[in-house]
This record gives sequence, structure tokens and C-alpha cells, in this order.
Amino acid sequence: MAGFELYAYQKEVAERALHKENIIIWLPTGGGKTRAAVYVAKKHLEATPRAKVVVLVNKVHLVDQHYKNEFKPHLGRDYKVVPVSGEKLEKDFFGKVLQETDVVICTAQLLHNALINKEEDRHVELSDITLLIIDECHHTNKDGVYNKVMTFYLEKKLKGEKSLPQILGLTASPGTGGATDLHKAVEHVLQICANLDSAIVSTKNCVSELNEKVPRPKKQFDIVDPRPEDPFGDQLKSMMLMIHEFMNIPPGFRLRQCGTQEYEADVVELEKRGVKKDDRLLAQCALHLREYNDALLINDTLRMIDAYLSLEDFYSKITREIDGTDVFLVGLFQENQAELEILATDSRYGNPKMDKLKSTLLEQFVSSENSKGIIFSKTRKSTHCLHDWVLNDKELKEAGIKPAILTGAGNGISHMTLNEQSETIRNFRRGAVNLLVSTSVAEEGLDIPECNLVVRYGLLTNEIAQQQASGRARAKDSLYSVVAQKGGREVRREHTNDYLKELTEKAIAKVQEMSPREFSKKIAALQREAAIQKSLDEKLKMEKRSLYPAASVNLVCRSCFTSVAPGSDLRLLDGVHYVNVNPDFEKNYKVGGQVVLEKSFEDWEPGCKVCCRECDKDWGYEMKYKGDALLPNLSIKNLALDTPNNGRLTLKKWKDIPFIVEDFNYEEYCNENHPDLFD
Repeated sequence: MAGFELYAYQKEVAERALHKENIIIWLPTGGGKTRAAVYVAKKHLEATPRAKVVVLVNKVHLVDQHYKNEFKPHLGRDYKVVPVSGEKLEKDFFGKVLQETDVVICTAQLLHNALINKEEDRHVELSDITLLIIDECHHTNKDGVYNKVMTFYLEKKLKGEKSLPQILGLTASPGTGGATDLHKAVEHVLQICANLDSAIVSTKNCVSELNEKVPRPKKQFDIVDPRPEDPFGDQLKSMMLMIHEFMNIPPGFRLRQCGTQEYEADVVELEKRGVKKDDRLLAQCALHLREYNDALLINDTLRMIDAYLSLEDFYSKITREIDGTDVFLVGLFQENQAELEILATDSRYGNPKMDKLKSTLLEQFVSSENSKGIIFSKTRKSTHCLHDWVLNDKELKEAGIKPAILTGAGNGISHMTLNEQSETIRNFRRGAVNLLVSTSVAEEGLDIPECNLVVRYGLLTNEIAQQQASGRARAKDSLYSVVAQKGGREVRREHTNDYLKELTEKAIAKVQEMSPREFSKKIAALQREAAIQKSLDEKLKMEKRSLYPAASVNLVCRSCFTSVAPGSDLRLLDGVHYVNVNPDFEKNYKVGGQVVLEKSFEDWEPGCKVCCRECDKDWGYEMKYKGDALLPNLSIKNLALDTPNNGRLTLKKWKDIPFIVEDFNYEEYCNENHPDLFD
């Protein structure tokens, strides 16, 4: 480990961890928290008999990143270091891997799975671990998986067990947890400390060195006036008004200003009401209004043509008109489509925000040919629109700007694979790409080279996200730009975040000023409260889950309200997938296109999409399980539940259903559906 040295400020924040204390290291993005953690891990491995270090991350791509960039280079010569994620075979023998390894880097979900798994090769006890490092530990809160892991720790601590791992948390900001006054912000920081059973540590003696090594960017607000005229937006609003008149909004229900997040929340609520009251007119009109509202939001931030294409794409996917509601809604768009397209391509009404964004980019990239930048935008859709705009703008092209999209990994069409993410960052590092157009995925964790320019574009996020985005602009003389409309919400939110950042710092200072006795007393009280609350929550959850017999609850299509299946036909597969095991269920659906997932799974692979036979509503997809069982894997958000007493329910997650679903039994399924396999 020759040449492995820390800056003085890193040594200072790591000092208490070297004395076996549980601590949270609080350093800004780019401050070298991970390097300090590697140093602590090295000293721990040298000094602790039968040491086992586990490094937890909250995103899959961070497993390999921490392994390749930090832990393997600095510890790999003397110790066995292994990365484990859902992508790797080692996950199936997690307990065995831990026994034979010195340092394991894994997702928190994998460790949690191992803690609850009873199979010998997969099971892990916290007492098997001597040092637990938790990256981005501000996520150790509420129902997050970090907190689920730490709940195991706290339960053992409260029982007086001694063989618990040392905890080392890493964060750029614990935030205020939504608090806007000092007292509540202090409570939030203390709660994070209690959840991690750790004190929070920052540099006191080496602040000047930290500021020198991690310079803060110059911040500027690039403010624009609203569009003088917006005939495209006005036309959309006129069409929305026609839908309002057609749909019979419930008495007393007030829709807020269209083109806002508040309006979106209102129409989401209307759609739920429509489903619950068996009012398809209300539900479908609300769904279409949400698409129009999305178009207005896109029009406010991006090009008019982007907003138009978003609506056109939505209506192109409607292949069947079930009743007069669909005839009206589809007809309204088709009648106005030609005019909307003409307005969307009229250059007189372009978006002044994009003009300002363009001038900000040109100013940076023309003055420095080695510039690197990131534009942070809200949605995957907006990153694709901005990328297309940069690629096709003559001046931006002539300025040498080479853009690439960076979004979160996933399985949708607009998601990136992990390999695509890695390739994009490699290209950015070597200069083949010099502008990332990114969602929040680039704010924390990813190993992105320092940038000269960071632009926040059309974003409303909290103070943690703002600080992490700002921390990407750490090249010398770098710029952090907020492009926003004069008097707009983005500007107000940015100023609020600046205040909350200061509030966080004051809250941490207050916590650090507490005497060890006062701090320990407060933390112990919070931990006891959390244990009591967990017990109450579990009791309530079981009561809620046992509200109805499964056979008395019926699933219905959320679009056309066709009956789908009784709850008793469902089984829970691998603790995750809710599948229908009744072979007669296939009469209710038709199959769509093949589902492609980047991941491969040990026991199953995806089949085709499952759609409502009556209205084409997407219900989920088929799973090919163990090669022969074809099981429809259903999405609760595309279905509703008819219950005996509560009427119709709309839910976002399966965990909220009011009945118990039995676990899937493969042998039982085969006996009932494929008895020939067991002859």
C-alpha cells in the first residue's frame, strides 16, 4: 500500500474510527470520504483478529466502482476483496463468500437478504462482521434498506449483545429532513446518528486545506423573462378546458393552475376517484389531462416540438376506443393535431430558457476547449430532448460540444444499462464526450471527473441533491449555473436550499457541541422510541394485511374496470413477484411484445407483456419460471381492488394490499397444472 496517503483533513475525520468508535464522516462531494474509509478499513484489518469488513452501497454500479477505484487498488495486495451484487453469482452464496473474504463490497439489499435468509450458504449474522462501512449514509432513514439493516443492529444492541460491528458512515450532507428551523434540524441529525449508532465528525483543524483541495464553484443565476406569447401553450390549455367541461368535475373539487405539479397531483387524485366510483369518464379524462399537463411542463422547460411529440406519442399508443369517453378524447386531439404541430414549429415562440442555456454553454465551451460540463434535468424524457437539441444545434456543434445522456439503470426503453452508464462515463473521462445531460443519477456516487460547468435546468430538489450537484463543479474556476424563469419556483427553491444547507451545518455544529453524556442519552432515547414504533408498525401492518380473506377481494383492470381475478389466485414468488397461478387467467389477457431485462436471473426469465383483452391496458409481463411454468407477474398500479366493505381501492405497491398472499410453491403448482412432470 505504498504511496497511500491521506490529506490532513481526511486523517482528522478518520481519527476516532481508528479508536473503534462508531462515526459518520461528513465531508463535501469530492472530499475523499471513500479514501478515508479505505484507510480506516486497512488499519482495522491490521489490528483486528478475524476482521471482516463489509462496505454497503445503495446503487448497483457503486459496487464495482468502489472495488476497482479504491478498495482493490489499496487493499487487494494484502487482503481478499470481493464485489458482490445482484449481477454476480456470489450473491447466491453470500454467507460462504463472507466467511472466505476479508472485504466484501455489496448493495445493502444483498446484506439485508442474507440477514433474513435461513439457508446456511446464504445466511449472515451481524456478528460475522467486524466493520460495516455505509456509503451515502444519509439514506439510513425511514423505510430505506440501510435502516432495515441497522434495525437488526439496534435490536441486538438493545438486548445487550456485544459482538456487533463497528459502524463507519459516509455522507456529504445528512440534510434537514424537511425541517426549516434549527431545533427540528438538530432532531433530524440526531435521528440519523441514532439510526447509525454513531457520532458525526467533520474537520475542525484543517478547514483551509479542505477548501483548497475541494474548491467551491462560482454560483450564478441565469434568469430569463417569461415568453411574451405562447400560442402553443394557450391551445393546450383551451383543449384542457374542453375536457374539464366534458368530464363533470365533482362538486367542491378545485383544480389548481394547469401546467404545474399541483395540477398533476389534482388529476392523479381525480383518476383515483374515478376508479373508486366506477366512473370511467372521470378516470380516463383525468389520465388524459395528466398528459396535457406534462406537455405544458415540457413546453415550459424545453422546446414546443418536444411537448407536441410527447402528446403525439401518447395518442399513437391508443389502439382501441372502448366507449364515448375515448371517442371524445381521441377526437379532440386529432381535431387539433395539425394546428398544434404548426404552432410547435413556429420559431417566433421559442423557449427563452433554452436560449439562455445555449449562451451559458457557449460562454464556457468557447473560452476553454478542455471544458467538461453536466446539465442536470428532471426526467429521462427531458434528458433525451436536451441531448437531441444540443446535437442538432449548429452553434453548439461548432463550439465542440459533444453530448451524451446519463440516466439511471433500469428495464424501460429510456433506461440505460449499467454497461451503457460505464461506457458513457469512460467516454467523458477521456474527452470523447464533454457534456453529460443527466438526471439525478449523476448527483451522488458515480465516479465522474471534475467539471468546469454544472447547470441545474428545470429542477426542484432538496438541499442534499443541490449540494451533490454543485460538488460536481470542482475544477479550478468552475461555474454552477441555475437557468430559470424570473420569479419562478426554481429560483425560490435554490435560495431555500442555500438556507437549508446553512441550517444543516448549524444543526451538525449543535450536535457536535453536545457533551458525550448528553449525546449518548439522546441517542439511546431515540433508539428505544424507534424499537417501540417498529413493533407498533408491524402489528398494524399485520392487522391491515389480514383485513379480508384473499378470495373476497377481486382485482379489476384500472382502465376499463373489467374483472381480472380473485386475490386467492395470487402467489408471492421469491418474496418479490405477485403472480397469478390460475391457468384460466389467460382468458382475460393477451400478450404483447417480449420484455427484455439487462439482468439475468437464476430461476426465471421474462416473457411477453400481459395486456387487458378488453382495453389493452398493460398489466405486467409473463415470467418463465424454471423453464416450464409461465406465470403472469402483475403490477398493482395498473389494477384496482374490489373489497367487501371498503369499495374499490387504488394502490401503488403490493405491500399495501389488505389481504395475505400465500408463498408460491413450485411443486404444488406443477402437481396441479403439470401432473405429468411428477408421474
